[in-house]
Amino acid sequence: MVQAQDPATGPPKLKMAKVATAALTASSIENYDFFIYGTAAALVFPQLFFPGQSPLTGVLLSFATFAVGFVARPLGGMLFGHIGDVRGRKTALIGALAGMGVASTLIGLLPTHSVIGVAAPILLVLLRFLQGIAVGGQLGGVVLLATENAPAHRRGYFSSFAQAGAPGGIILGNLAFLLVIRVTSPAAFESWGWRVPFLVSALLIWLAIHLQLKLEDTDAFRHLQEVKKQRAEADLPPEPAVEVKGSPVIRAFKVHYRQIALVACAYIGINVTYYLFMTFAVSYSTNPKILGLSKNSILLAVLVAAGVQLVLLPLSGALSDRFGRRTMLLAGSGMLAVFSFGFWPMLNTKSSVVILAAFIIGLGLMHTTMYGPQGAFFAEVFSTGLRYSGVSLGVQLGSVLGGAFAPLIATSLYAATGSSVSVAAYMAGVCVITFVAVFLMPETHRKNINEPVPATAPPVRHNTMEETG
Repeated sequence: MVQAQDPATGPPKLKMAKVATAALTASSIENYDFFIYGTAAALVFPQLFFPGQSPLTGVLLSFATFAVGFVARPLGGMLFGHIGDVRGRKTALIGALAGMGVASTLIGLLPTHSVIGVAAPILLVLLRFLQGIAVGGQLGGVVLLATENAPAHRRGYFSSFAQAGAPGGIILGNLAFLLVIRVTSPAAFESWGWRVPFLVSALLIWLAIHLQLKLEDTDAFRHLQEVKKQRAEADLPPEPAVEVKGSPVIRAFKVHYRQIALVACAYIGINVTYYLFMTFAVSYSTNPKILGLSKNSILLAVLVAAGVQLVLLPLSGALSDRFGRRTMLLAGSGMLAVFSFGFWPMLNTKSSVVILAAFIIGLGLMHTTMYGPQGAFFAEVFSTGLRYSGVSLGVQLGSVLGGAFAPLIATSLYAATGSSVSVAAYMAGVCVITFVAVFLMPETHRKNINEPVPATAPPVRHNTMEETG
């Protein structure tokens, strides 16, 4: 029988080093693919796929295709959540990685509007939809890969390596675009240079094959499978907390509907602010009718801030192991709600030093405080047999309600008001939503997530599971 990890010893250090490396690598490359679309949507897609529009309308249409990826994410969460809870975390994660690699590579090969007309934006939307399905299944897999393998007292620390894939992907994506911009002329970049970062995505297909050969499934999932096997061999009746009959996605909605709703709301502020930093702020700063800054200067500021976040995420996760996930998320969302009204005025100074400071404070410090513990916090809310589905559904629903339309909403707010104050109010509002949702959730950092059968379950009917949050 596979035993739960001893909190005092945990798995061997070498194994956890491999798990952390795999989580960071998989998450970084997957997020690289998803985020380079946002950068391209801000820099080149308006003129390549929506020509003949005004600059503002072209940006709005480009960001609308960006939002399509978020709309598809819950579908990916349901698809890969089912696979992950039935077939294993490893199988679902590999499928998501391969799907993203194929979709992103095809975007790099896609003819523009000048070549195939209206079919170009249609195909772009379709491939963005496939990207959304893939990333919708990736997060649950990479978070559970780290969290379910980690020793109990270090789940926040090791899960932060999965979270670090987001700034890791941003760094890789921005480096790719900065390099291509530097070595090509503006005309060459618009003609073919923007395709290079997408074509590099073919590496994801190789990574999926590599993980298939080298990676084992998580301890918690294998423990659950062993318990189910032993109950079947002993001819014991199905235990509702272990035997998930039918679709785990439907079961997760029935059993963990409250947790899914709270996770979705908690994720809204995390997700919206991230895409305002990473996508809208780039468009806002480089738009000649607003700030008119150079592409290089703003991408460099984002790159440095993402680097700070990458370094500090493990610290944020480790602090959550000591002080609690809830404490860290409340602190981060509260601070960022206030700083929202300082970030945009700092950009408006047009000073490179002030803008860099704004990104480091907002993204590198405050956002990191709540983002680092997020993966462990959300995973610990759900029971083992429904964890992949629960995490995926909560996060991806939050991404639709949050980040999907964040750049579009921010652009519309600015267009309607002509002021960044409205964008700051929007940013602060979503942070308040996260703060309230987290406040309503219990602390989880001392919970035993390797126990598939609740030890203190109240008397319930046979088809009911314990609510863990």
